[in-house]
Formats: sequence, structure tokens, C-alpha cells
Amino acid sequence: MTETRILSGKVVSDAVYTALESRIQSLKEASVVPGLAAVIVGDDPASQVYVRNKTRRFSKLQLHSETIKLPSETTQADLLDRIDMLNNDPLYHGILVQLPLPDHIDEALIVDAIAPHKDVDGFHPENLGRLTAGRPRYVPCTPKGIMRILKHYDVDPSGKHAVVLGRSNIVGRPISILLSQKQKFSNATTTICHSGTADLRALAKQADILIAALGVPEFVDQSFIKEGVTIIDVGINRVDDDSEKGYKLVGDVAFKAVQGIAGSITPVPGGVGPMTIAMLLQNTLAAARLFQHPEIEG
Repeated sequence: MTETRILSGKVVSDAVYTALESRIQSLKEASVVPGLAAVIVGDDPASQVYVRNKTRRFSKLQLHSETIKLPSETTQADLLDRIDMLNNDPLYHGILVQLPLPDHIDEALIVDAIAPHKDVDGFHPENLGRLTAGRPRYVPCTPKGIMRILKHYDVDPSGKHAVVLGRSNIVGRPISILLSQKQKFSNATTTICHSGTADLRALAKQADILIAALGVPEFVDQSFIKEGVTIIDVGINRVDDDSEKGYKLVGDVAFKAVQGIAGSITPVPGGVGPMTIAMLLQNTLAAARLFQHPEIEG
């Protein structure tokens, strides 16, 4: 039986924050306080938790962060007007609009409306295009965090087969690009699986590195993996239980079922989640530096 190593994202994120302190101080000495505006439309519980954790971290580092909460009935036109105001406000170097949005709002249209140089989520088509071309401005936060976890724990993707479960522009597509780039600590062979994949289980079982980003609670069990695989569990799902809270958080992987088979795995919570916030902060610092020195962009 394999002893499964736990890849703590909290440990890695703490190291990231320590490393960023000098950059934050340097910006402040130049009278630049990195600023982020986060827009939430409606009351999605997961969105509320993410933005609350983000705000807490920015406050701890004495950075400027504002959460703009809008009711679920906010019109698309009103949201576009708010984004236009933020695009032109020099106080904010980064803007994120928390997804998902209510059904009556076109998410693609909203993402496209954010100024590319303020799109610290990295979802704007210009930024995704730059990523694909190998000239990233901002790498999407969760994929960037995944790569940082792999590097921290010396899991080198080079020459390995990485299987990605999920094809979203938020995680699946960007992480497949990052893993397959021709550079140090990438250079993997990548396979993207999705709802249209035939025999997904057989493909997953070939993985040396398995990225689970389906949004389905505990979908991946021991039948999906081979011994020694590295599992990155991106999922964070609420499942009802008998606890005082009435629910528990689980990933897309059945954590207990893969113990003793997987070589290593990120926990939920405490794995990829903390890294997403750390990378958001890092992207916001990059946006502030770009504001200070626009000539540095290639």
C-alpha cells in the first residue's frame, strides 16, 4: 500500500505571501497601493465565501480591496455600467466579477467588458489568447495555483501524462496549456476529458497527474486511478450532512477511497482553494506594477 502524501495549499500560499511582502512594500514606497474591486451579483454561497476570504487576506496585507454587492435582479446594462466605471477608476488595478452570474446576464459579455489590463482573473479573451501564445499577462488564478503547488512539492510534469477532467475556461483549458508548455516544469503530455469523453475512467487511469475539475462531489474514486498518481482536486462542493452546520465540503475526489493508492493529493478544503486567493493577490500586484510601468509589457 502506498502512503499518500498530502499536498497542502495553505503551506504553499503562506510561502507565497511571505515572498510577496517585499514587492508590496516596494509598490507602497512608490505611492502605489494595489487595489482590487470584486463584484458579486446575487447571493451564491460559494461566491460569498471566496470573496470574504479574499477580502480578509487583502486587509491583512494592508492592500485596498472593495467588494461591490449587487442584487440578483441587477440588469446586464447596469452591471456593464458599473464595470465601465471601474475600468476608468485608477484606484483599482484589478477587477473581478464573481461567477456564476444570474441566468439573465451574459457571462461572456461581462468578461469581455473588463479592461484586459485589469482582468486579474485572466478570463478575458485577450488574456487567454496571450496565455495560449506563451506570452501571458495574467494566468487564471486556479491553474496558476495548481502549477505552484506542483513546483513546491517537486512534482515535475515533464515527460508525464497529465489528465484533466473538465474543459472550462476557468480551470480545464488553461491548466492543460500550462502543463504542456515547452519549458521547465511543464512539458507534459495532456489529455482533456469531459462529459463527451468515451470511457473516461480508462483515460483517467492512465494519468501520472490527475486534475479533477468537474464540480461533481466525490466523482473520482479508486477505480479511476493507478497507484502512485498525483491528484489535484479542484472541486469544492457542499454536501448535506448531520453536523451543526448541516453540510460539509468535499472535493471531486472521494478522498478516503483513494488513500493508499494515490501517491499524493490536495485536500478539500485547504488544497487548491488557498492558492487561488494567493494567485489573485499576485496577479493584482502584477496589475499594479503594470499601471506603474506600462512600458514593461511585451
